[in-house]
Amino acid sequence: MAFRRANKLPDDPAEIGGLTKAAILVLSLDTEAASDLLKQLDQETLEDVTRELASLGDVPAKLRKAVIEEFYGLSLAHQFANEGGLEYARELLMESIDPKLAEQILQKISTQVQRSPFSFLQKAESENLLAFIQDEHPQTIALILCHLPHYKAAETLSGFPLQKQIEVVKRIAYMEQTNPEVIREVERGLESRLSSMLLQSSEKAGGVPTVAEILNLADRATEKSIMEALEGEDPDVVEQIRRLMFVFEDILLVNDKGIQSVLKEVDNDELALALKTASEELQAKIFGNMSERAAQLIKEEMEYMGPVRVSDVESAQQRIVDIVRRLEEAGEIIISGRGAESEMIV
Repeated sequence: MAFRRANKLPDDPAEIGGLTKAAILVLSLDTEAASDLLKQLDQETLEDVTRELASLGDVPAKLRKAVIEEFYGLSLAHQFANEGGLEYARELLMESIDPKLAEQILQKISTQVQRSPFSFLQKAESENLLAFIQDEHPQTIALILCHLPHYKAAETLSGFPLQKQIEVVKRIAYMEQTNPEVIREVERGLESRLSSMLLQSSEKAGGVPTVAEILNLADRATEKSIMEALEGEDPDVVEQIRRLMFVFEDILLVNDKGIQSVLKEVDNDELALALKTASEELQAKIFGNMSERAAQLIKEEMEYMGPVRVSDVESAQQRIVDIVRRLEEAGEIIISGRGAESEMIV
């Protein structure tokens, strides 16, 4: 749970969420240390913590002290667990901090030390990771990328030659449940080269959604070349990927000029239907790119439309999404974060 300025923060850290604790920790550090810490976060987490930090308000001294102690204890616990396992961490932590706090912290990390598959690769720089796995079979690479954060998988995928990118993407798209023993066997092979000792946990990975997430974060040129090449082999999979890569709410990422271009191709009836379940933010953006009279007509139509089937709303939204994708492919509109901005000449 995250607290807004209107809420008084409690004294007990157990009553607040991890995001609020992270913001309090950053607030408690000096400027240089806080800056160094924030640099270690990925973009999404950095934005979340910064937003929470801006909303904190007054932090009780007791809460601040408790959060710092918990962070210190967690740092020690992870260090000890990495050095000698959970029992080793328990022995040293009980001697280092308050036993009651130590027990609470150990309960928190007990499941975390059971690391996810290929977690030993997650801290590697993308270039080093690429060099390490580039000679592996495409199926092995696909398995590894499925267990990495999507942004790192995208960076790594971009470094492969086009044909290998296609082979890897195809295997990710067709991948569903992977036998835990297969994952263990692949891990053992990689571990022997890195001299690492890891624990493995089984999970579902792969499939079309994973491909969509990875390609969403890849640069525009990489995404386009992979999709064009893959379309000749399996157009159905390409269409599934496209539909997951951009959803109706993502229209928020389209600039105002692009919104206006899209609206020229959408009937008022269909727009009113599509906006029935849209967020207030998206509605405001679309209405802001229409004349006041046109926006009022759409709002009235939405009001008097009455109950509608969810499937009809989704179909209307998908037709508009298809228009957005077509206009983007033609270079007529820009979707923020998809790389087109870097291709423009100012």
